Amino acid sequence: MKSPKSILLFLLVLSLNGFHNLRAQTKLNSLFGDHMVLQQHADVAIWGTDKPHTAIKIEASWGEWASVTTNADGTWKTTIKTIAGGGPYTLQVQGSRSISLKDVLLGEVWLCSGQSNMEMPLAGFAGQPVIGANELILNSENENLRLFHVKRNSSAIPLDTCTGIWKSADPGNVAKFSAVAYMYGKILQEKLKIPVGIICSSVGGTRVEAWTNKETLTSNGFDYTSIKEPANITVNSPSALFNAMIHPLIPYGMKGAIWYQGESNRNKAELYQTYFQAMISSWRKEWRQGDFPFYFVQIAPFNYGNGVNAAFLREAQLKTWQNTPNTGMVVTMDIGEENCIHPAHKQEVSQRLAYWALADTYGYKGIQHSGPIFKSMDVVGNKAQIHFDYAPGGVCSFNKELKHFEIAGEDQVFHPAVANIQKGSLTVYSNVVSKPVAVRYAWKNYAEGCLFNVFGLPAPSFRTDNWN
Repeated sequence: MKSPKSILLFLLVLSLNGFHNLRAQTKLNSLFGDHMVLQQHADVAIWGTDKPHTAIKIEASWGEWASVTTNADGTWKTTIKTIAGGGPYTLQVQGSRSISLKDVLLGEVWLCSGQSNMEMPLAGFAGQPVIGANELILNSENENLRLFHVKRNSSAIPLDTCTGIWKSADPGNVAKFSAVAYMYGKILQEKLKIPVGIICSSVGGTRVEAWTNKETLTSNGFDYTSIKEPANITVNSPSALFNAMIHPLIPYGMKGAIWYQGESNRNKAELYQTYFQAMISSWRKEWRQGDFPFYFVQIAPFNYGNGVNAAFLREAQLKTWQNTPNTGMVVTMDIGEENCIHPAHKQEVSQRLAYWALADTYGYKGIQHSGPIFKSMDVVGNKAQIHFDYAPGGVCSFNKELKHFEIAGEDQVFHPAVANIQKGSLTVYSNVVSKPVAVRYAWKNYAEGCLFNVFGLPAPSFRTDNWN
């Protein structure tokens, strides 16, 4: 009769052999599967695991192939060249076993991330609709638009895999998918007339720190020792979402990223620009694709209560755009809702993101992609004349009442101001301020935007001063 120790040793060896046999099979990262989209005209990365020192061969039906040998730990990674957008194709991976991926498309791949306004599905949240959703869902069937939703997860350490599968756009799939991400992909696919793949990785109520790796946060002054009970990982723990929902995607080939987040950082707007710029730079460094396009949405007006935290956060986002190469910012001053933090006008958000991509990334001419951005101020008598970039035909109100303007003199006391537009030029004044020094527009948490360029794109809230 065998001793208990012998039985335990036998079971341990059996379990370890089972573990090694499980790992010792040809496996691909979870992003690689049937119906996926690979970035066109690129050397796209493909990676996975197998037995150590095993030859891996990859053959694509578009005529390219690649080979690699697994490392001592069983991991492998290689690249394969893609051609112009099209398909469907097959991708054959041969290692210790054979994997055949079917219905593979080549096209444009975009990563979509952020918090709840990116996460919000086309079917809406409870009691919070997306305008036009029913018609969009009804007409959503499109074999050339593929969607990958990254399942919510958080981790204290960087993970190599995530949970999700590629699906074609159709009524059953798009209703539960991010409204902004889906409609952005829909516009690009229809205009570019090639396949588009959308990867959505977003979690509501999260701060930018959660989406940024530890090295980047530390190098930008974040103090990890200030975190209480660091073992209790949540979606808002620093780096937790980067580790679980971004790191597993690196370095999947893509064209660029869109981002909708900021509400959860509004109480520390002074730090947001630092962290946000650092996050963008760190993602670009991780992907090793240079300064890939990164377009983001400025937070919409909302009644957060007392104070003007949101105005300062919007300013931090504006400065991020102005100081970070190959980025663009969508303004939503005209489509916010005073009592709902999830505005229903998601189509406008997606359209404005697509304007940026089509104009800046894909070279479309003749379309305007930004609203008016404050450039300079001249003072003539008691009137301030405001000049803008991104307003080639001047500014206008589209018949809205011009309001939410304030003006101050050297005493730095702001007073409600009158605003006039003559031949596209904006003038602001108040009879109680004889020598204007500064002007502010919509400098509050909630204000209904009334200032646009002639293309109908709104100006962000702005101030000409830098006072505390």
